[in-house]
Amino acid sequence: METMMWWRKMSSLLLVPIFKCLVAMCLVISLLVFVESLYMNIVVFYVKLFKRKPEKIYKWEAMQEDMELGDQNYPMVLVQIPMYNEREVFQLSIGAACGLIWPLDRLIIQVLDDSTDPTIMEMVNIECGKWARKGINIKCERRDNRNGYKAGALKQGMRHSYVKQCAYIAIFDADFQPEPDYLHRSIPFLIHNPELALVQARWKFVNAKKCLMTRMQEMSLNYHFTAEQESGSTRHAFFGFNGTAGVWRMAAMEEAGGWKDRTTVEDMDLAVRVGLHGWRFVFVNDVAVKSELPSQFKAFRFQQHRWSCGPANLFRKMAMEIISNKRVTIWKKLYVIYSFFFVRKIIVHFFTFFFYCLILPTSVFFPEVNIPTWSTMYFPFMITLFNAIATPRSFYLVIFWVLFENVMAMHRTKGTFIGLLEGGRVNEWVVTEKLGDALETKLLPQIRKPRNGVLDRINSKEMMVGIYILCCASYNLVFGKTLLYIYLYMQALAFIISGFGFVGTN
Repeated sequence: METMMWWRKMSSLLLVPIFKCLVAMCLVISLLVFVESLYMNIVVFYVKLFKRKPEKIYKWEAMQEDMELGDQNYPMVLVQIPMYNEREVFQLSIGAACGLIWPLDRLIIQVLDDSTDPTIMEMVNIECGKWARKGINIKCERRDNRNGYKAGALKQGMRHSYVKQCAYIAIFDADFQPEPDYLHRSIPFLIHNPELALVQARWKFVNAKKCLMTRMQEMSLNYHFTAEQESGSTRHAFFGFNGTAGVWRMAAMEEAGGWKDRTTVEDMDLAVRVGLHGWRFVFVNDVAVKSELPSQFKAFRFQQHRWSCGPANLFRKMAMEIISNKRVTIWKKLYVIYSFFFVRKIIVHFFTFFFYCLILPTSVFFPEVNIPTWSTMYFPFMITLFNAIATPRSFYLVIFWVLFENVMAMHRTKGTFIGLLEGGRVNEWVVTEKLGDALETKLLPQIRKPRNGVLDRINSKEMMVGIYILCCASYNLVFGKTLLYIYLYMQALAFIISGFGFVGTN
């Protein structure tokens, strides 16, 4: 009895005030996240309503053959394909790049092969040789180390003498397949608008229907392109380069210092530096490039770690550089610091995990602390609706998407912490494994790793959080006066399923 009295006194004097402060912080962040999401979607609505396509904002004219100049009317274009042991997809990416419609004497395909597997290296050589015999100007470049990973390969690739004759550079990761008319639809923006440095295309996913996890990834990425990239392009002519499916102006890259390998998001690093030099970017939603989503949970977790850790670390390194920049307006600097980095790349991950997976479950032990309905129902509903609209055919999966995003927020939060504090895994780069799902007909026999047992697949962090939320749900069911346990049981189940590794393909 005395122990209970002591606990209640301790709770009222110390724990409740602390918990109220945490809730108040989360409510403020919830408002910031909602306003940012609302702002982006208002911009997108404006674009759709008034049909403000890039072709109406910027000058765009189809490439025309000049009877006198012939192919010399076309600028020299370099297509870079960085890859590392891409057994399943290297033929696909090289074939798509070599299939681009552009005068052969005005196009150079550069395969940046960092592979360490001799068999794959030989396969890449054979593939490049096959296209070279067809008249394609294709180069296979290799290094004797993997310093800087992808950024290091791209930087090394730019040092070759033949690159200097190119005005524009298109970049495609190993699992990306541009349509043959990709250059004809993107290059004219750069030719006719000298202020533009980057033309970014949208991604579309050939294996989105493979499993529930890929469907949910498709929902998140479609929203990223539809809202974040579209709004950034329309209002600020700035957004993060997606690392692939984009065309750069060589002069802009050189002015900003080229590729740097100081973080694992070399693409975002380059985009921010080029943007701070006053260059403009355009996102073209109508140009889509086929790609593959990771269908294995482990690969997806590594990818999300890199995508959350890298931006946070870049923010740490560039914050003062952005603030002190004299080339762009204060409004653009505010947009980059606040909207682009602080809200979208930092606090949204913290908020999603701490509020929905820790604070909300823990609130069942503090009935005296009131959490407003707008923060737990109305704002989340609106934000979820905004995301779901980007992929209408998957609208019925929206509840699964919310639960899965909360699970992944744990990994993104961890990655963000590591990036901000420059922890031990800050520069960890694990190449996202491609399984060749993009191939309708398998070009090579696939090598599958033997399936692990259940115990080998258990993810302890997901299990611990899932068990904690399960306990909170059960306490709320027995002692609480709300229906919060319904959400908590579903969220606990999502964590536990992920903890057992029953997500994605094996």
